Amino acid sequence: MRSPESLTPPDVDRVAASRAGVLARQARARVKHSLAAGQRTPLDVFALGTIDKETVEAGLRFREFILALPSVGVSKAEEILSALEISPRKKLGGLGVLQRVNAARWLTEFSKRRHIDEKPQVVVLAGPTAVGKGTVAQEIRRRHPEVHVSVSATTRAPRPGETEAVSYFFVSEPEFQRMIDAGELLEHATVHGQAMYGTPRAPVEAALRAGKSVLLEIDIQGARQVRETMPEARLVFLLPPSWEELVRRLNSRGTETEEQKRQRLGTAVGELAAQSEFDCRVVNADVAQAAQQVVDLLGIHKE
Repeated sequence: MRSPESLTPPDVDRVAASRAGVLARQARARVKHSLAAGQRTPLDVFALGTIDKETVEAGLRFREFILALPSVGVSKAEEILSALEISPRKKLGGLGVLQRVNAARWLTEFSKRRHIDEKPQVVVLAGPTAVGKGTVAQEIRRRHPEVHVSVSATTRAPRPGETEAVSYFFVSEPEFQRMIDAGELLEHATVHGQAMYGTPRAPVEAALRAGKSVLLEIDIQGARQVRETMPEARLVFLLPPSWEELVRRLNSRGTETEEQKRQRLGTAVGELAAQSEFDCRVVNADVAQAAQQVVDLLGIHKE
């Protein structure tokens, strides 16, 4: 066997690609095992695989995915593929719009017949400044009252149209510090070097005990803290359609000075670089569509 020192750049590339391929196959095998063992639900895997093409789930061929489901053999899988008009080689991340709709409908019926219930999820929604996190969260609150949308505490002043205990809990800096010292916050951070934000712990824990899915709309620093304190939470990164659109949205808010806008855009560059730390990415090109994708990731699937 050749020593590492004797490998040429093309050799190194092939070795790296081979290792990456092995790791990807192992990751897909773990997903299939979790499906077969009932550790994950079919609709949960399907949602991740069809929403974000960079996920492990997206790389699963639909036939492999179907065969990993309980009580689905080869003959049954072929019938399903034929009925849904999906090629055996088609991956979850490559399904067309109509294929996704029909497959989701079939999976919903399959789960109902097999009494496979979705488990309440904690989803952390984060992303760069002005990407529309609050707007997406408001849409989810409006359309899905069964979701507990966490209300953050902040030391900044209310913006026009914001309501106490609905938009935020607006508190003083001394009160915020008291909440930190008392362990009342699930996470907290100073954002843009200015105001402090944090998630009150008690309402989140109460919602989970009641069997509700929970959405936390927080900043990236806070999302990292939740990853440490609540590793079962799913971290979702909300992306803008383009950098130009992000700048346009920030300018259209009219809530920041020119200096504050420059500071926020500078922060956004680093925030966008953090997306690889997240479990899934959702593009906020259309608020209703982005909200529905987050709802799917929360494990809520209405007929």
